Amino acid sequence: MPIPGTTKIAHMEQNLGAAAIHFTPDELTKINADVDAVHIQGARLPPAILSMSGVEAPPK
Repeated sequence: MPIPGTTKIAHMEQNLGAAAIHFTPDELTKINADVDAVHIQGARLPPAILSMSGVEAPPK
């Protein structure tokens, strides 16, 4: 999947190549099982940063 905010053409072209990748049903099953096995703990960001999520930065 392309990554928003890519700033280099070479990276964008590489990201666009992801659209050509196709997985077999067995591969998707394995990938999904591996992802489901990941235990996530803790917050994504510190509380002070999370409180600003969705808030625009003040103008400079």
